[in-house]
Amino acid sequence: MTVAPVAGAGPTTGAGAGAPVVEVMGVRHHGPGSARAVRAALDRLQPDVVLVEGPADADPLAALAGDPELVPPVAMLAYANDDPATAVFWPYAVFSPEWQALHWAAEHGVRVRFCDLPSGAVLGRATRGDGTTTPPDPPELPGAAEDPGTSGTPDAPEDPGAADAPDAPALADAPGPTDEPGEDAAALRRDPLAALAAAAGYDDPERWWDDVVEHRLESPTPFPVLAEAMAELRRTAEPLPPERQAHEDRREAYMRQTLRAELRAGARRVAVVCGAWHAPALDGTLPPAAADTRVLRGLPRRPTSVTWVPWTSSRLASASGYGAGITSPGWYHHLFAAPDHVVARWLTRVAGVLRAEDLPVSSAHVIEAVRLAETLATLRGRPLAGLDEVTEATRAVLCEGDDAVLALVTARLVVGEALGTVPESVPTVPLASDLRATARRLRLKVEPLARTLELDVREDTDRERSRLLHRLRVLGVDWGVPAAATRRSTGTFREPWTLVWRPELAVAVVEAALWGTTVEAAAGARLGAAAGQASLAGLTRLVEDALLADLPAAMTPLLAALDARAAHDVDVVHLMTALPPLVRAYRYPGVRGVDVVQIGRVADALLVRVCAALPSAVTALDDDAARELRTALDAVHDAVLLREEAVGGELWWSALASLADRDDVSGVLAGRATRLLRDGGRLDDAPVRLERALSVGAPAPAKAAWVEGFLDGGGLLLARDDELLGVLDAWLTGLPERDFTDVLPLLRRTFGALSAPERRAVGQAAARGPRTTPDAAATTGLDETRALPALRTVTTILGGHP
Repeated sequence: MTVAPVAGAGPTTGAGAGAPVVEVMGVRHHGPGSARAVRAALDRLQPDVVLVEGPADADPLAALAGDPELVPPVAMLAYANDDPATAVFWPYAVFSPEWQALHWAAEHGVRVRFCDLPSGAVLGRATRGDGTTTPPDPPELPGAAEDPGTSGTPDAPEDPGAADAPDAPALADAPGPTDEPGEDAAALRRDPLAALAAAAGYDDPERWWDDVVEHRLESPTPFPVLAEAMAELRRTAEPLPPERQAHEDRREAYMRQTLRAELRAGARRVAVVCGAWHAPALDGTLPPAAADTRVLRGLPRRPTSVTWVPWTSSRLASASGYGAGITSPGWYHHLFAAPDHVVARWLTRVAGVLRAEDLPVSSAHVIEAVRLAETLATLRGRPLAGLDEVTEATRAVLCEGDDAVLALVTARLVVGEALGTVPESVPTVPLASDLRATARRLRLKVEPLARTLELDVREDTDRERSRLLHRLRVLGVDWGVPAAATRRSTGTFREPWTLVWRPELAVAVVEAALWGTTVEAAAGARLGAAAGQASLAGLTRLVEDALLADLPAAMTPLLAALDARAAHDVDVVHLMTALPPLVRAYRYPGVRGVDVVQIGRVADALLVRVCAALPSAVTALDDDAARELRTALDAVHDAVLLREEAVGGELWWSALASLADRDDVSGVLAGRATRLLRDGGRLDDAPVRLERALSVGAPAPAKAAWVEGFLDGGGLLLARDDELLGVLDAWLTGLPERDFTDVLPLLRRTFGALSAPERRAVGQAAARGPRTTPDAAATTGLDETRALPALRTVTTILGGHP
């Protein structure tokens, strides 16, 4: 497009000889057809300067587009220096028109500039007059309805799926033609593609866009037609809410000012790559510069930093919540990259994915799928088989109608999970550089797909990996998350982790950089700061974190704060909750070479305080409060069993015995204490106690609560002990109808908590009835002659004498 005279721009850009030429390329973000058209237009125009919609303060990053180590998908990340959690992303794929413009300029040595509002103006909108913050709007979020969402808050890293776009699919957030403003106009502003598609007779805007732009590989550039269509839509658009409209006006004013500045500087051929909705605002005769200057007066400012970060294909998908998202990043990448035979190449890749899963797919399958997809496209009048046709052919021929297999193809290919790379020359915070160097030294690969890594902390490399992952968790950078062990192990030297890198972790790293320049220093400082606000239980978890992360400098002040806090805390639940993490921490360092003597002393002191406070804490508790305390009771008991040499171990057993003998406490606690004593070999009259608890005189709900506490440790006890089962069975069968109705909900909750095999075993034992012979082995048909050799072997293994 040739721009007519531009008010205040110096040289005119009319049709006269030597007049500057400005071509405005209105694009759809992340559109392969738009990307091809941009490259073709740039090759034809050979501009002196390329203006790309994006934050103006990111110009230094544009020069890095030619670095071979900067591989899309990537995103520009801008964050507020005073609050890194307030951030916004501008993602790019290889098929994004803006990326192709940046890459073309780097290849041809042409100057390139971003022409949208600086990131400081975008994030500056997050600051109110009272100093508090509100989520900023991104420059423009495609596909978003009224408010595009938030790019972050001071308390949590931003969700890149909500507000990371430089623009909508350029055609979102746009108005459409209507006689009177109203719901129709609002809908058209949200999705102008729908208006254009409807005018063309399509009921699906995506299908219309694919047919008109994406699938027409050799058609002329669509920019003049799109600009004309957008101009018509803008003329009848319903205004945005005042604040948002003012922001959009400022954006377009800033773009025009940037264009004027280039023309004044002597540029003769200027290419502008922007969202198609903005193209009419930059095309033709520009309004006087003074008007735009007034619009930009009072532009919010906020100190920010901008850098490149890796992105993933799945975060380009609209299913991730990304406003400018597309339904099929993998398919669009294929459309852009495939030189010819687009459908055949795609279905060949599908066959490769299915074969990798050991599914039978032959060349004949692929040929038939290609024929079916092309036939469907012909029947539907489409220039090329689109994703719908290819998907239907894949389902019918390659997947044989199995939607589960089709879902695998969608995840692997249609969406994909490619992760971009960023060169080390990209400016970033020191903490990110340290993390990158440490991960490379420890051979930890940054990947977008979840990967399970089982570490053996007896090995030096795995121990360092464990330290790094634990330190990152302290900093809130959850690159690795502890996972369930893939194999049984009774030791503490195996640590299974699930590693997956998500783009928003880049924000978390920047935010964590406030605590230090290295991962170790930042994690230690973070623990020290957290200690001042942590509860007693929180302090013990911090001690555990410091131990696992191998931060001895943070351990001493944490233990001192823990000891002081425990001495003044009289809440027994707090004391009981604080003990288990300490005991776990005491056991961990066997293979880590950490001195835990001080941890043991603090744990012993806590246990003594718990034993002293427990008798008074259990008095006058109702059953609901007793159930909460029972959870803490179980955790402390497990900790005592875990550390047999605990100074207060015998005190604990005495406290349980006292609790089991009391009649003034909830049956939930008395029954639980009885069960723990019985399982620990400290009690041999459990049937007698159960019979006494179920005897006449106590209300039926109290009896059910005692049974609930007693059976909480597992129901197989009833299946093995005929005497206990008999006592319980006799009580249940002897209950009057009214009492049975009262206790039924409690009993259902008790037995419902048992596993299915346990319930089955108890049911079979109850159906079988008590054994009548003293020799249970004889009734089961056990052949003692054949069993004797096995018994002798087991006895020898256990160190006995056969």
